[in-house]
Amino acid sequence: MDSNKKLVIITGLSGAGKSAALQSFEDSGYFCIDNLPPVLLSKLVEIMIDAPKTMQKVALAIDTRGMELFKALIGELDNIMAKGEVYPYLIFLDATDDALVSRFKETRRAHPLATNGVTLLNAIKEERELLTEAKIRANKVIDTSNLKAKELRHTLLDLMLESKQKPFHVQVLSFGFKHGIPIDADLMFDVRFLPNPYYEIELRPYTGLNDNVYQYVMNWQDTEVFYKKLIEMLKFMLPKYIDEGKSQLTIAIGCTGGQHRSVAISRRLGEELQDLYEFEVYTNHRDAKIEGKFDG
Repeated sequence: MDSNKKLVIITGLSGAGKSAALQSFEDSGYFCIDNLPPVLLSKLVEIMIDAPKTMQKVALAIDTRGMELFKALIGELDNIMAKGEVYPYLIFLDATDDALVSRFKETRRAHPLATNGVTLLNAIKEERELLTEAKIRANKVIDTSNLKAKELRHTLLDLMLESKQKPFHVQVLSFGFKHGIPIDADLMFDVRFLPNPYYEIELRPYTGLNDNVYQYVMNWQDTEVFYKKLIEMLKFMLPKYIDEGKSQLTIAIGCTGGQHRSVAISRRLGEELQDLYEFEVYTNHRDAKIEGKFDG
């Protein structure tokens, strides 16, 4: 067995949280496939054995959406185990009938077995019978009846991941309002109220990555007051985002042209966040140019 190869198979009752579970593994660096027909499992293992790092860790969701194809799951698991090259870890997600009925009514989605006049409760009963052997064979059974999505995520992370630290990263992005606001920003701060280096002729050709421009922006009292309030707010908010299960956060800092003030503030913020926390912090300057005339 290659100890570096990990194959997680998530199955269980429809509505029990398989999509949320698969998303948790995807956020944690797993290569994820939803609704893979079990007959393709052996082929997938062959690909994993010969594949590069991108296929070191794979998570699959396999369930009764595959109808007749699902019945091949146990046999395929036996074949893979017999070869001994990769050992799949089977997670079964369960929930009470009441919880499942409530979820289907809330989402207004149809149960995959509720066809041709079959009621929701009868579909759930039929699915339980189809999944009996898979539940018995599971390495871990998780009852999600009373779990919120973030609680299921934490359970899976504690169960399967190498580190208790939830995967999380921050992108600090400088931009210029004249070029349009970034549509992927989670938090956005406007620093156009700060004194503008653009009006200093000797500083105009440079960006906030230049030390002289950086010091010009930072030397104002308004900058220091704003920055202290900003960093204190982020110290409060970032752990809350992590607790809620968020995997990434984009903090956008904008000025007029995206050359001077926003770049300087983003530079300082990215460096300080990286010093404060263990998660990855990336700093990007969307609109900054190295040369030319700017209107920052």
